[in-house]
Amino acid sequence: MNTTARPQGRCTLVGAGPGDPELLTLKAVKAIASATLLLVDDLVNEAVLAHASPSARIVHVGKRGGCKSTPQAFIDKMMITAVQEGEHVVRLKGGDPFIFGRGGEEVEHLRAAGIDLQVVNGITSGLAGMSSLGAPLTHREHAHGVVFVTGHAKPGDTGTDWAQLAATAKGSKLTLVIYMGVSSLEHISSGLLQGLPAQTPVAIVQHASLPSQRQALTTLGELTRTMACEGLQSPSIIVVGDVVQGARAWDEQRHLSQQRMA
Repeated sequence: MNTTARPQGRCTLVGAGPGDPELLTLKAVKAIASATLLLVDDLVNEAVLAHASPSARIVHVGKRGGCKSTPQAFIDKMMITAVQEGEHVVRLKGGDPFIFGRGGEEVEHLRAAGIDLQVVNGITSGLAGMSSLGAPLTHREHAHGVVFVTGHAKPGDTGTDWAQLAATAKGSKLTLVIYMGVSSLEHISSGLLQGLPAQTPVAIVQHASLPSQRQALTTLGELTRTMACEGLQSPSIIVVGDVVQGARAWDEQRHLSQQRMA
């Protein structure tokens, strides 16, 4: 009878970045190349998987906002079982695992099962989107800080108090970066308008960093109208604050948008 214990595997949560495969970190590439099992979210660019070993198993597990997704409990169980069987599991997520990637929840489940893990950060779409427009998220004169916030509340949760957040942002000169806000855009914009002026600059960026990227520059008062007229959809990030005025061709794009909506 063979009583040799099977060696414990390992797990790495890897951020695949906003979409452009060239924005992967070197550490992410090494982790992907050494994986025996990759569990891949929908928003991960397929080109990233070129770094995987030919012998690795690749399982697509969904997790796109507004679409049917693989249950989180199933993903957690799959990771734990594979690690216990000696595999190197790479959980590959769009953006960064710890910025609205449910990485924190997965860490808790893995540690509860006695599994330690490594996290490899990725560039989040909120940063990549604004960088593509040539604008920052913070600025010594215009923004003393930045708030990353989700527009998609957990079922049964009241979600963000947008009016209170707007008042805080105005008083403290904060940039607001809103993820997963498209489906609740009217609710979000009406709440923000209770604390921020209607002329507050806003940028909307869809498919940040990809060749298919589209964007619009507008104001908070025109946000819902611009979104509809430009046909922008998920996945998009919405950036609210004076830093948006630093975007390339702010005046020109604003003028064109106003002409289209006239």
